[in-house]
Amino acid sequence: QVQLVESGGGSVQAGDSLRLSCAASGRTFSSLAMGWFRQAPGKEREFVAAISWSGATTRYADSVKGRFTISRENAKNMVYLQMNSLKPEDTAVYYCVQGAWPYISTNRSEYNSWGQGTQVTVSS
Repeated sequence: QVQLVESGGGSVQAGDSLRLSCAASGRTFSSLAMGWFRQAPGKEREFVAAISWSGATTRYADSVKGRFTISRENAKNMVYLQMNSLKPEDTAVYYCVQGAWPYISTNRSEYNSWGQGTQVTVSS
């Protein structure tokens, strides 16, 4: 069973930056897509960003495009989400996810391992 552990969340002001990290266990990390989803209070869990097994392909939600960057270090079993120019509407619990396939998807059903989540709060 893969374990995903997020870190780096916190409370910041609008316009600030945060970097989320996700440490993954297991030998299959480097062959599978990884991603981030988020869930704000009272809202559905939504796709944020994803990265293919090699890191060559990334995809972002329109709401974060140009502000967030996803990356990975396969040698360390780590995936990151650099979040710049944060807005109050980015406030949510952020979840690290591992896909069942090497290639990315925006569909949450394509991700079969989920972390516990880390809270990000952005105040205006």
